[in-house]
Amino acid sequence: MSQKKKPQKKNAQEKNRMQQQNREPQTSSQYQDRTLQELDRQRRLTRRRMMLTPVFFVIAFAVFAATRGERQDAESEEQQAAATQSAAGTAAGTEAAEGTGAEKTAAGVAAFSAEALPDAWDISKDALTYAQISVKDYGTITMALDETIAPTTVENFVSLVKEGFYDGLTFHRIMDGFMIQGGDPLGNGTGGSDETIRGEFAANGFDNPITHVRGAVSMARSQDMDSASSQFFLVQADSTFLDGQYAGFGYVTDGMDVVDAICKDAEPVDSNGTIPKEQQPVIESIVIAEPAE
Repeated sequence: MSQKKKPQKKNAQEKNRMQQQNREPQTSSQYQDRTLQELDRQRRLTRRRMMLTPVFFVIAFAVFAATRGERQDAESEEQQAAATQSAAGTAAGTEAAEGTGAEKTAAGVAAFSAEALPDAWDISKDALTYAQISVKDYGTITMALDETIAPTTVENFVSLVKEGFYDGLTFHRIMDGFMIQGGDPLGNGTGGSDETIRGEFAANGFDNPITHVRGAVSMARSQDMDSASSQFFLVQADSTFLDGQYAGFGYVTDGMDVVDAICKDAEPVDSNGTIPKEQQPVIESIVIAEPAE
């Protein structure tokens, strides 16, 4: 038993001695050798990274430039195609207008024609001012405004147009089969400009023969006959029951297809034609224009 324990003790002592040797710190020279080796390895890695980094950016820039070039080429082709299509559409529109009684200038301003508007009061001999309404996402509506029949109304409307009053406003009331109404800065039917004008219609003592057939342009008002301000409406379908009660002051000479499209898309929330603010067609601008000769 005792003989068997001695080797075990010796083995334990030897094991402890070897472990102690392994735990001894390295000498200074050994540490320096390992440090130099590590520094050398890090320098090699750094040089390799420095060599790879420029290559990476060169490749990345080349890919970016190639992609950008392809995108620009594609955009250029799309723009050329759009320009060609636009030119073709303009030519087709001009050809379609011929023979309809709506003569157009290069700017697309249609003059009033009694032949084109047989149901309207003939205002062709009167003093007329032309205006164009640009409606976002829909197109342009051209109007002939009669200074002879409704001088105060036309003067008021033209003055607001020249001020840019209507730019950015909306058509807030739309009734398919009746009319579209706009020009309210509040967008709810209760707003107007700073001034009101006298109503130029029969019930208010004025001789106004402009009849509210399809294409008529007229002023909106409250129950007060002299409350018209900035709000106006375009008649989509014959509404002669309005004659004598509202100041008609002109006719649409081109763009009733725009009025029809607006009426078709409208989703009023009540029987009065109220359109939610976010759904109201936007009047991008109204400008005074010259008619075709």
